[in-house]
Amino acid sequence: MHIFAIDDSPSVLSFMQICIEAIDACKVLTFLDPNHALNVLRTQQADLILVDYNMPGLNGIELISQVRLLPRYSDIPIIMLTSETDPAIKLAAIEAGATEFLTKPIDKAELTIRVRNLLGLRIAQRALARRAEDLETEIDAAKKRIADQEREIIWRLSKAMACRDGETALHLERVAVITKMIAEELGIDADAAEKIYVASPLHDVGKIGVSDAVLQKPGPLDDDEMAQMREHAAFGAEILGGSASDIIRTAATIAESHHEKWDGTGYPHKLSGEEIPLEGRIVAIADVFDALCSERPYKKAWPIDEAHREILRCSGTHFDPVCVAAFDRRWEQIRPLYSKSAGVEQAELLIKDARHDTPSKSQKLGTAA
Repeated sequence: MHIFAIDDSPSVLSFMQICIEAIDACKVLTFLDPNHALNVLRTQQADLILVDYNMPGLNGIELISQVRLLPRYSDIPIIMLTSETDPAIKLAAIEAGATEFLTKPIDKAELTIRVRNLLGLRIAQRALARRAEDLETEIDAAKKRIADQEREIIWRLSKAMACRDGETALHLERVAVITKMIAEELGIDADAAEKIYVASPLHDVGKIGVSDAVLQKPGPLDDDEMAQMREHAAFGAEILGGSASDIIRTAATIAESHHEKWDGTGYPHKLSGEEIPLEGRIVAIADVFDALCSERPYKKAWPIDEAHREILRCSGTHFDPVCVAAFDRRWEQIRPLYSKSAGVEQAELLIKDARHDTPSKSQKLGTAA
């Protein structure tokens, strides 16, 4: 335990040092100059401070006030030494942050008892602080485990839905990665962008409520079938709605709004412009672009550059122009994800790399492919 003793009397300092160092595990640092003591306190941690009231340059109350402003010194025990009997001085010292008082001339027994008691308090404070740190570490680890489990459940549920819909895991990965790129390009903060990224694979979870006959029909859908298919947005919102999880709430928003169009002709609510949640506007671009580039039972895959031009063409009608511009600015990182010469394994590497936000490596892999 480190005790700082501050007094302009060498004999008083010597007396206190002898008394206090007789207590186990105590080291006393003595200071004749209060300003010197204050400078040392800025770089060294004290467990207890004893300070005289009458000192040249800086009295005890002024010193205590400045000590209490230092980081980590809000609750350090401080004993003020004084021969003054004026109650106003004691009140001022208490207001400044003094913990205890010792009257001069100092009684050895009283000094020893007060120091022991306050050091016991300090030991308890340190133990509580360590326990608080340990608990914070444990809580952080538990939060991470829960977040990892939540992500895994989201991903597995999304993959299950993709299999039923004839999609692939790569579709979900690409949509998620492009979504994150657009969000980052828009300047959305990292936590919000990550939530959108993790939640986006659930955008079509509502298709669980669509019949297989409609969902897996190889040809174009008629009007009734199209009406059934469009119900999946509302189904998704119903399935995911009311969750306590921020990510699931984000997923519910995306599921309900990713088929709305900027010009108000989308579904299920015919929202327009900024009435459409930003998460839905972002995922809409990633989902449509990947759908255009993917082969389906009812259509061939579009060439990548043609799909890119289609997204740009639909800016201001289907899509939010600001989100389209963000998509276009990231085009050099998006394009390699769809390289025809890349196999499934390399495509997975490209997506994994893009997910960790290292575009230069993605570009390198894409060029090599």
